Amino acid sequence: MKIEDVKKICVAGAGNMGHQIALLSALSGYETFCFDLSAEQITKAEAFAQGYLPERVAKGKLSQEQADAAASRIKFTTVLEHAASGADVVIEAIIEKLQPKRELFEKLGQLCPPHAILVTNSSFIVSSQLADLTGRPGQVCNMHFFNPALVMKCVEVVKGPHTTAETANLTMELAHRLGKVPVLLQKEIYGFLVNRILAKITEEALFLLDTGVASAEDIDSAVVNALGHPLGPFRLMDLTGVDLAYHIGMERYMETSDPKEKPSPTVVEKYIKGEWGRKKGKGFYQY
Repeated sequence: MKIEDVKKICVAGAGNMGHQIALLSALSGYETFCFDLSAEQITKAEAFAQGYLPERVAKGKLSQEQADAAASRIKFTTVLEHAASGADVVIEAIIEKLQPKRELFEKLGQLCPPHAILVTNSSFIVSSQLADLTGRPGQVCNMHFFNPALVMKCVEVVKGPHTTAETANLTMELAHRLGKVPVLLQKEIYGFLVNRILAKITEEALFLLDTGVASAEDIDSAVVNALGHPLGPFRLMDLTGVDLAYHIGMERYMETSDPKEKPSPTVVEKYIKGEWGRKKGKGFYQY
């Protein structure tokens, strides 16, 4: 398949990342289906699109014609068959847990046309843990967007040992056509490029907080005003989701059995309390 053959994109998962990737796809000219099992999540995703497009028109970032065209290209559904049938590319963006992803990729392998490429937006789970269930391992790779997906330019495309060069090249080209600046990883490594670097910063920031060296506010202030980062690690965690940090840590711990991989005590406490960041109104900060 060539990039010109990609007409329909299915985004599986309508959460914080999924609904933005779906809207990005529609804005880029693709017929787009956004799927989620949760009717509540689909309602929220649809409401986001209905609010975002007029807002961009009002700010002069989109013409009314462009907004109307994007709205006509995106559909929301709780039925996976409707979303995946006829899809040329599926972008998975569900919860960052291995078993649900494996179950989904097995279903996608059965429902999607034989030519379809199946990519995961996972930031840590590599596609080699999913490809065996699809019946098309050569057409599976990671395509990792950054939050907020409508704004952030970088996309990490990761080749697994199973991924064909054709699949990796098409995924890179798709990222370009979505207005992104992709980087290609020639082999799988835990955390990819950006998160391996970010994880070290976050790990040290949590250590400094957990041991009472400094407050989250002061650590963030130091990182912003001394290192030049646009957001400190705690504000960034609130943006991406404290629950995501918890699930990533637990997945890694279950994979390695290394106690050092467990989430920080502060992250565990906030996860249990439901203080997951912006999406819940409270994380390390109040919103």
